[in-house]
Amino acid sequence: MKAIVYERTGDPSVLQLVDRPVPEPGAGEVLVRMAVSGVNPTDWKARRSFPLPAGWQIPGQDGAGVVEAVGAGVDPDRIGERVWIWESAWQRPWGTAAEYTLVPVRQAVRLGDASFDLGASLGIPFLTAHRCLTAGEFMPDTLRAGALADHTVLVQGGAGAVGNAAVQLARWADATVITTVSSAEKAQLAASAGASFVINYREQDVVEEVRKIAPDGVHTIVEVSPSRNAATDVQVLRNAGAVCVYADDEPEVSIPVRPSMMRNARWQFVLVYTEPTVAKAHAVRDVAAAAEQGGIRVGVDAGLPLHNYPLAETAAAHQAVENATVGKVLISTSDA
Repeated sequence: MKAIVYERTGDPSVLQLVDRPVPEPGAGEVLVRMAVSGVNPTDWKARRSFPLPAGWQIPGQDGAGVVEAVGAGVDPDRIGERVWIWESAWQRPWGTAAEYTLVPVRQAVRLGDASFDLGASLGIPFLTAHRCLTAGEFMPDTLRAGALADHTVLVQGGAGAVGNAAVQLARWADATVITTVSSAEKAQLAASAGASFVINYREQDVVEEVRKIAPDGVHTIVEVSPSRNAATDVQVLRNAGAVCVYADDEPEVSIPVRPSMMRNARWQFVLVYTEPTVAKAHAVRDVAAAAEQGGIRVGVDAGLPLHNYPLAETAAAHQAVENATVGKVLISTSDA
């Protein structure tokens, strides 16, 4: 099989297209013939600095394809099933940027008739967004249609991958969604994702605009830039609300302590890889349900432009994500 492998950390040039034997699934594993691999910021961050316990790594946490074979203890009826994959390369060498990959069976989730592009876009962004939407005092443990009715959510940076996922999931669950963006182009993307209100923070006062919409404050905030937005967040949060931080734009952040105390605010930090097991299980189930019900979409019409690269150009795909390309970067793994 063709696979992208790196044997040392570094810039995208360490990614090499190589021939490898097709692996055989062990107990509890499935072999997936990959169709599309999704690229996330954690992929290039891992490529630059994470250790390589196996001495080599195929990158890619997310992807979609078809189950080709199963290991001992796995129902053989799963062979031929279309699936989406999450956390394929987390503490394992078998990522999704290859013609085939191995994953524990629970990490290959039924995709049904949805497109492989959609399946490869689900994993890290949507599971992260789910955690941000369910970790607060007012928020339910699980999402479904109606679960966030009468809730108001602020998504800071609604045109990013996680921001888009948060907007789509929150709207699927019937929340009122306010989002901030930095340009008219991104405003259109956020609106296409389903945001109820879009605020251009370069041209409008975010606190003033949010308070017009939610005079009592928002129930939860999905936060991409805590160092820039902490002071704003605490001003628009309702009593006992939560700020859910999933990105580290700076290594340290100053939190307004007294205003946060006065609101009994929760500052919740989110890393999908290490979130509690039960929360992760809820997220996988709910994201799968949202996709099956049509509550999640991809493409420009869904506020998430797709950028497709062939497997041989994985280095360019990584560079695009590292350059903060707006939208979702995908790698076609079947045309190497």
